[in-house]
Amino acid sequence: MIKRNLFLLGTCTMLLSGCDGGTTEEDVEESTKSETSSLAHSSSDSKESGLLVSREVEILESMSLEEKVGQLFLARYPDVEAIEYAINYHLGGFIWFGKDFSEKTPEAVINEIKAIQEGADIDLFMAVDEEGGDVTRISSYPQYRSSPFLSPQQVFGESGWEGIESFALEQALLLKRLHFNLNLAPVVDIPNSPEDFIYHRAFSTVLEEVNKFSETFVSVYNNENMGTVLKHFPGYGSNIDTHTGVAYDNRSLDELWQRDLLPFQTGIDAGTEGVLVSHNVITEIDPDWPATLSPEVVHILRENMGFDGIIITDDLVMEGLQAFATPEEAAILAVLAGNDVLISSDFIVQMSAVLSAVEEGRISEKRLDESVLRILKVKQQLGLLQ
Repeated sequence: MIKRNLFLLGTCTMLLSGCDGGTTEEDVEESTKSETSSLAHSSSDSKESGLLVSREVEILESMSLEEKVGQLFLARYPDVEAIEYAINYHLGGFIWFGKDFSEKTPEAVINEIKAIQEGADIDLFMAVDEEGGDVTRISSYPQYRSSPFLSPQQVFGESGWEGIESFALEQALLLKRLHFNLNLAPVVDIPNSPEDFIYHRAFSTVLEEVNKFSETFVSVYNNENMGTVLKHFPGYGSNIDTHTGVAYDNRSLDELWQRDLLPFQTGIDAGTEGVLVSHNVITEIDPDWPATLSPEVVHILRENMGFDGIIITDDLVMEGLQAFATPEEAAILAVLAGNDVLISSDFIVQMSAVLSAVEEGRISEKRLDESVLRILKVKQQLGLLQ
């Protein structure tokens, strides 16, 4: 219903007509004053962006509670019935893994994505982890690229910054050709030594090099209107793999500010669309909760670093999170903490839990609207709101 009404809504706003159910200038002014549109109003510092913001608010105000909750979820791509899941659950997006490419031609992937986007009221994020090196969901298969992308670390060692620019550009063009719109990359963690878990996925142990990589990668992707997601906030350092256990990070906040947070700030300033938060427990920030579930961690991103894009959780069914909350409770706590997009391998159960929490008043609709509006803003920037 939303996609079908977008043209009418936009036309009525621009013409300021008196058509039945149309949006008048007074309606737009009133909506920007309302509680549900406070985020959009505050994010606009110029009259030039007013039409863009009002359109996003119009979409938001036309959405049901179920549609809003659905937008929060970046669900693991299913083996069957992807269109039905996208439509029936109003999903915000799908995250694709290697299995989703291995037996398919590029044309088959393109056609699947086109069919989903055509059926959905609001186009979905189509996301993938194509980091290079150890994590190459797409280029591992020869029908997409003759050889997997090397890690950025290897590319830099062989070809320097010119090689990094070419690497990022080729990646962005490949994703765009396949109709993806969001790469869960770059990895801007700074390991301390080659023995660290994150080392082989990271770019360098040298802060200045990681800073420049963050800026370069995001800028190249922006030029192609392809979304990026910095990860894993606030930086892995020497922590263990949270896919398999709980990681406690005892570094001081001063240490993080002097080193690990800087590449994230650089990427934010360069215009990244998203930041993915890890499941590490940062004891100096919040000793009780993993970063994904911590309002204090989100506060640093929003208030101290000025990030107004989408904050994304790591997968909410990873082992490093299960010691703190059930999958249902983890989803609720992630929203309450201030995350916007929840990566979920069990989205049906978690979506039901979040919806119930909103209906019962545990999560306010104002809090829900803040995240949905950020999601719509990013989708607008990426050309997904038709």
